[in-house]
Amino acid sequence: MNLIKRLVLDVLKPHQPNIDILATELMNLEGVKGVKIKVEEIDEKTASVKITIQGENLDLKEIIEKLESLTCAVHSVDEVWSGDYQENVTRTLNY
Repeated sequence: MNLIKRLVLDVLKPHQPNIDILATELMNLEGVKGVKIKVEEIDEKTASVKITIQGENLDLKEIIEKLESLTCAVHSVDEVWSGDYQENVTRTLNY
């Protein structure tokens, strides 16, 4: 049984498709409830992006295949959350 609830992926993508198209395509996959894409770096032909996907019973293989069909390359899987694990995050602001 696949219990993945959150993935963080480091992805290299060409300038097209835009990140809004990537997000929409990923949202169409079964189990996906939310997608966040942050551009980390841009060069002449590509962009490095961090993609966070949340949902229920996420299928990593299906997600990677979808990204590859959109001419993206997954460099690494940086985080995987499964089961009932939740992270408590406390942010301190320094002024």
